[in-house]
Amino acid sequence: MSVLPPSRPRTFRRLSSKDATAAQLNARSPTVVVPPQHLMAPSDAHEVAAAMELARHELEAYSDPLSTPSTPPKSNTTDKYAFAFDIDGVLIRGGRPIPEAIEAMKVLNGQNVYGVKIPYIFVTNGGGKTEQERCIQLSKQMEIEVSPGQFICGHTPMREMAAKYGTVLVVGGEGEKCRQVAEGYGFKDVVTPGDIIKDNPDTTPFRKLTKEEYDSSRARDFSKTEIEAIFVFADSRDWAGDQQIILDLLLSKRGVLGTRSETFDDGPPVFFSHNDVVWSASHDLTRLGMGALRLSLEAMYKAVTGKELNTTAYGKPQIGTFQFATRLLQQWRKDTHGIDAPPETVYFVGDTPESDIRGTNDFNKTAENTWYSILVRTGVFQEGTKPKFEPKFTADHVLEAVLHGVEREQRKEIRETLEATQTALDEIAIDDQPTAAEKKAEKST
Repeated sequence: MSVLPPSRPRTFRRLSSKDATAAQLNARSPTVVVPPQHLMAPSDAHEVAAAMELARHELEAYSDPLSTPSTPPKSNTTDKYAFAFDIDGVLIRGGRPIPEAIEAMKVLNGQNVYGVKIPYIFVTNGGGKTEQERCIQLSKQMEIEVSPGQFICGHTPMREMAAKYGTVLVVGGEGEKCRQVAEGYGFKDVVTPGDIIKDNPDTTPFRKLTKEEYDSSRARDFSKTEIEAIFVFADSRDWAGDQQIILDLLLSKRGVLGTRSETFDDGPPVFFSHNDVVWSASHDLTRLGMGALRLSLEAMYKAVTGKELNTTAYGKPQIGTFQFATRLLQQWRKDTHGIDAPPETVYFVGDTPESDIRGTNDFNKTAENTWYSILVRTGVFQEGTKPKFEPKFTADHVLEAVLHGVEREQRKEIRETLEATQTALDEIAIDDQPTAAEKKAEKST
């Protein structure tokens, strides 16, 4: 573990991806997760990973989030543009890195003909894990130095709801992971479907808890518990059971199980961490995602009540995710280059037209900077089909996407340099022109 001087008086930790735990990363000290082979000396990826981690801590820990060191450190990382990547189907597929993704990271970290480093973050709708767990996982998969500060998950904005609700139901994911994520976000009283089934096994006639599930579930009397909100943090592992429990709560009086509302308007609100109907896994064809569960729940609610169910989704393409990414990149740019504005262009690389491309294009309409959408063919989008939401550029893989953005920026820089040179030459030419008095004097001689 080495200590670097950050912009504020804190220690900076470097942890091996082999041994790092989410608990270690949950500590308030800024941390970078490093492949074992890079632990003794920083890799090319260190500068961006460390700077993003510090920027994220400043955003989340200080009342004046856009504070900055008085003298930004020297950096060979460009501040003009940045990349934002979806993970599944872009960098990773079926738990394994897409080959071109390894090369793309090398290009971003300075191994390119221009010798420039480019900042980047990861924006994923994948849920059920903390940003810290995602960081450790990606560091192992890609063998790259990364920090939790570079990760924005679909449920990241849900942390802002912790102060609003008391007892909440959290759905999805493996085992107790989603409960742990919610508690890490500050939710004070988190229950799971397992807790409810433990209290009343007849809740789900076709699902029985395993011994491990029973032991990890918490006992309580739900006839005396008011559940104030429902959060679907990750994909459900039991659609039938989870939908039954959610529907029971939606039809209840003020979120008390075993009761029935006369109007069906008294149930708790439902929040989804994203709205992807399908996603790219290791299977050759796309698999159903959380958006499909949302559609199923809304249809079932209408069939039972005759009413429309209004739910809320976070993640892409929702604007809040892109706004948070913009604030993070703006803080990073201010810290590293002393410029209080986000990078002029952000290249978002995704594989899902309905979330990645749609969200990028919609946000670009109102953003103060340019968000440029790139669609890759390694995930949800299939060659031969027409995407419902058109990207600015379509690439075979993430390496082509990165090279396209880098070359586009280089052409832009050359064009701006030529224009500035021409302007300077025009000004010199104007200065060289004789004044009227000089012309008169010249004629008189």
